[in-house]
Amino acid sequence: MPDLILLDLRLPKKSGFEVLEWIRKDQRTKHIPVVILSVSDFPADIQKAYELGANSYVRKPGDFDEYISFLKKGCDYWLHVNLKV
Repeated sequence: MPDLILLDLRLPKKSGFEVLEWIRKDQRTKHIPVVILSVSDFPADIQKAYELGANSYVRKPGDFDEYISFLKKGCDYWLHVNLKV
């Protein structure tokens, strides 16, 4: 099982919200931290993500290099500071 799930809201076949619901309903995955990564900053999307059990909601940077840097820092925080994996 993963120690952390990074989940985009825009997926090809299901929405990220549907995937988040599935993660939280499954006994094997319900305790894994889920960080939502999205280009959306709509308050309704943010609220829904937290209502469905997201641990964090982060707006993705538009620039690719910033995005890579953000992912490295975010994973370091969640895996080494927060979870101490």
